[in-house]
Amino acid sequence: MKPNFRYLNKPVLEPVPGCDWAEKMVLNPAIIKDPDSNEIHMLFRATGPWPQKRREGCHDPYPIFLGYAKSNDAGETWDADFSRPALAPALGYEEHELYITDIDGNKVRNYANGCVEDPRIFYVEGELYVTVACRLFPPGPYWLSSQHPPVETRYEYVPDWVFAGDDSDPFMKTARSNDTVTVLYKLNLGKLKRRDYESAFQYVGPLTEGHVSDNRDVFLFPEKMMIAGKKQYLMLHRPMNVLPFEGGEKVKKPSIYLAAAESIADFASPKAAHRLLAYPIFDWEENRVGASWPPIALGNKEWLVPYHAKKDVEFGYTQSFMILREQEDDFPAVVHRCSERLMFAERDWEMPSDYPTPCLFSTGGIVMGEDLIISYGAADQKVGISWVNLAELVAYIRKFDETGRRIG
Repeated sequence: MKPNFRYLNKPVLEPVPGCDWAEKMVLNPAIIKDPDSNEIHMLFRATGPWPQKRREGCHDPYPIFLGYAKSNDAGETWDADFSRPALAPALGYEEHELYITDIDGNKVRNYANGCVEDPRIFYVEGELYVTVACRLFPPGPYWLSSQHPPVETRYEYVPDWVFAGDDSDPFMKTARSNDTVTVLYKLNLGKLKRRDYESAFQYVGPLTEGHVSDNRDVFLFPEKMMIAGKKQYLMLHRPMNVLPFEGGEKVKKPSIYLAAAESIADFASPKAAHRLLAYPIFDWEENRVGASWPPIALGNKEWLVPYHAKKDVEFGYTQSFMILREQEDDFPAVVHRCSERLMFAERDWEMPSDYPTPCLFSTGGIVMGEDLIISYGAADQKVGISWVNLAELVAYIRKFDETGRRIG
């Protein structure tokens, strides 16, 4: 029997009129269970017009922030702090302003200067982290790129000195394209709960190379795995341009990759080894696929991996699941992949308004009791929550083989 996903008849969070940093969109939430209680903590993406940084002749910039919320009733209702962002981009414009002090006390380039988007929260070796997709400079009203005719605002706030910079500098190349680079922060949950936001996040560094590809939907497995004779960190990522990666010439479309590295700092370097995990094969995946939120351990060296897909502008973003199994001294492999879209925009409040594309985009999942609680962005503007029985979901995914064919 197909698993039953339970939904609310309204969003749990939505844009707040008069809140400058969350007036336009509140979406794509990451969630984590409190280790000491039944509270659930959320970081959500938000944006609004920022006229105080507007340049003459340009649209208002729309920097992207993270906000904080918590729930005491398994996700049914949420107490959100809209008094100020939990994590904000620096919004520097001059070259000397584009630096930040990292977790080791070093002054490094700040890839999170313009936007911090689409958080995912997870543990690695017992320590809590959050990844965010970052741009060096904020865009204008970026949803206008989906209109007809499209209006491109991504480059409006890229300063002139960037284009006069060193062509061989990867940072400058990334700045010129203003593509997303995924950045890792260490997260102190206790300080986040106390709303001591200024010290809750420590900048670790980039996990992807912006000059190679725009890259997001990035997070790590909780423990190292034995790969190529070495214990290595393992990461999921989704490059927009797959051609520089193994198998990219064959699949050509944005796909899910694994990356292995001996240190976290090595992921954003040629030292990382990459393996194609999954690419679009079903009709509803025609445009792209990407992992949705950090894997859930199922035991017996198996992992539940949620993933999203996009077909086209009319069909939009949908969600499904696959199961990976660890391999002896190698990358994990897909052993079950559901060929059906299990979550998609259906309710009135999930339908698009500014964006033409229907969108149910999950960015968080935790297990509480028998349920898997899933947090998602709807219509690129709101936050929704869904519940499904974990055992029923896993049993259903096991009915499909690694190619999506029904077993038996």
